[in-house]
Amino acid sequence: MTDAPDLKGNWNYPTTIRFGAGRIAELPEACRELGIARPLLVTDPGLAQLPMVQQAIAHNEQAGVPTGLFSDIKPNPVGKNVDDGVRAYRDGGHDGVIAYGGGSALDAGKAIAFMAGQTRPMWDFEDIGDNWKAASAGGIAPIIGVPTTAGTGSEVGRAAVFLQETSATKKIIFHPKMLPSIVIEDPALTVGLPPHITAGTGMDALAHCLEAYCVPAYHPMAEGIAVEGMRLVKEWLPVAVRDGSNITARAHMMVAASMGAAAFQKGLGAIHALSHPVGALYDTHHGMTNAVVMPYVLAFNRDAIEGKLARLAAWLQLPKPSFQAVMDWVLRLRDEIGIVHTLADLGVGADRLEELAQMAALDPTAGGNPVPVGVPELRSMFVSALEGRLAQRA
Repeated sequence: MTDAPDLKGNWNYPTTIRFGAGRIAELPEACRELGIARPLLVTDPGLAQLPMVQQAIAHNEQAGVPTGLFSDIKPNPVGKNVDDGVRAYRDGGHDGVIAYGGGSALDAGKAIAFMAGQTRPMWDFEDIGDNWKAASAGGIAPIIGVPTTAGTGSEVGRAAVFLQETSATKKIIFHPKMLPSIVIEDPALTVGLPPHITAGTGMDALAHCLEAYCVPAYHPMAEGIAVEGMRLVKEWLPVAVRDGSNITARAHMMVAASMGAAAFQKGLGAIHALSHPVGALYDTHHGMTNAVVMPYVLAFNRDAIEGKLARLAAWLQLPKPSFQAVMDWVLRLRDEIGIVHTLADLGVGADRLEELAQMAALDPTAGGNPVPVGVPELRSMFVSALEGRLAQRA
């Protein structure tokens, strides 16, 4: 069943998902199902100007669901974006959030709904220990997630990532009720994505699946989701980049993105530990940064993941299943869809190498790496990614 009209369904993992082309028409019904009478639609400035957002708001209005709009969000969202959104939410008398867009809008929308009921600063709920238990769960507004890219999978996640302005570091904010109660996954909303954004977000989905699969923790369910997510990326990301109007490719990539986010509850690793500080200091696209550092992290982790990647290669039907087969596939895929080879190509300089390594070591994702890493190990991966060296570590 691969034709777009057949790719439709109602799922309940990990939350309620209405999947299929054209299902954005069900937005008013989803609002009513959650008891939302005056939603605030949170999106990014670019999307706010596009017909898809204006049509969604108009459709809600016609259905008797007056909808506000907030779009003051940076591509790498910061704490102030959430503070401003909470102010707009309260001033507008809203009672729910529609998080509509790519990763930045989804994360911001979720955090606005979360923070609307809190009195403590957002940073008090960083994903460390049981910080989330200090939140007032009863004040969290209901959330509807509407992804318009196929990358972060934030629509099915319980966390959001923000740049803390004072420390210039990315922080993960977590609460179980940040998971949207209803998700509308309409692949038609992704048709207008340009090839480079399709490539970057698609590689983000791959990074989530690949890292979750490699994390040594025991979670067979997450691993099963991850390997099928990677198969979908292998089959359909090049198609989506090459032909953005291919709704079948768009549909499969949208599912792969959600699968990546569901899988990485198992954990992430050094790909994200390297990517987060680069994004914080250089404001790079997160998915594109993941794509660039991916092979260098694989090379560093080779001894610990060789057997697992041989099994993955067999599932992906790569010739001569092995670690090298997966590495060669990743490199070919990057080349085919236009991913640059080094961090230097993204504008990252060696002058902040020590700062990047220190930040990466403190990133919570570093702890999931198959090989234990600290500042020296992360620094070596940064050097490799800056210089384009893929030699296996000694």
